[in-house]
Amino acid sequence: MSKKRRVLALVREGHVPPASTEGFSDAEIDAWKAEFDVVDTLKSMGHEVLPLGVYDDLGPIRESLREFQPDIVFMLLEEFHGVVTYDHAVTSYLELMRQPYTGCNPRGMLLSKDKTLCKKILAYHRIPSPQFMVFPPGRRVRRPKRLSFPLFVKSAIEDASLGISQASIVHNDEALAERVRYLQELTTGDVLAEQYIEGRELYVGVIGNERLQTFPTWELLFSNTPDDQPKIATRHVKWDRQYQERHGIKTQAAEDLPEGVDARIHKICKRVYRALGMSGYGRMDLRVTADGQIYVLEANANPNIEFGEDFSESAESIGISYESLLQRIINLGLKYKAPWQW
Repeated sequence: MSKKRRVLALVREGHVPPASTEGFSDAEIDAWKAEFDVVDTLKSMGHEVLPLGVYDDLGPIRESLREFQPDIVFMLLEEFHGVVTYDHAVTSYLELMRQPYTGCNPRGMLLSKDKTLCKKILAYHRIPSPQFMVFPPGRRVRRPKRLSFPLFVKSAIEDASLGISQASIVHNDEALAERVRYLQELTTGDVLAEQYIEGRELYVGVIGNERLQTFPTWELLFSNTPDDQPKIATRHVKWDRQYQERHGIKTQAAEDLPEGVDARIHKICKRVYRALGMSGYGRMDLRVTADGQIYVLEANANPNIEFGEDFSESAESIGISYESLLQRIINLGLKYKAPWQW
């Protein structure tokens, strides 16, 4: 039996889960399902859990650390003050407070969340990733000749597929400039254009600090999507349940990969995890072409771990129950050697 712990769960303000899902619609539950699944499961395991909503003030965190005195903080925040790249600052604050926490360390979060910097690090380590170009706001959109169409245009900082649609795939310079301007106005930040890789969309969960384990390769399937339409993870594909059902979109264990490709995928995912200095748990997004070429698209620190989602489902497929997964995440957080413990 695992030791019962005092767990402070940091969630976004407004996403503190209720004691039960009874009386709530599916749409209402979707907003805080991950938070509910984690908090409710940890409580059922015997842990003492205090969920705390946070938006733009660190004061409540400090107060809760002092009064509740948690053994560990379960990090479910994905932003601070509405800025997605500030989540690493919250874990930095927890380290300054000498407080153990779950998930990735601040540096790994920063490097993986900054898509441009991440791709530069992957290139340095000769880890295959699509060719790319960054377009800062206020500058003319000029495509280098080495970057050939079609291109996939996305925000360099936002996550959760914000701003990604079928229009994200562009085939000429005019469409590229138009899409870049649109995303710059939407996000007020840098825009990334990378070569679009035609192939299968795969996800691999990674868990560990020094010793790493990868979960089975998972695939995003587009059963009812026309062959001439790009198969990409748009915002609707990821989050719209009705859209998913209508277009036959689902995820499951990848089948019939070319010989040797799956082993290479898992080796590459561990290399990415280590190259970015990640810890705790993460998810790698990849594309594999018909001839078995592997491309790393993104590395995601602290991915969605709600029950039934890709990460937890792939773990369960090899006998790791949801309870065991959450306990392992807690144990890794307690064992992580932050600088104040050196």
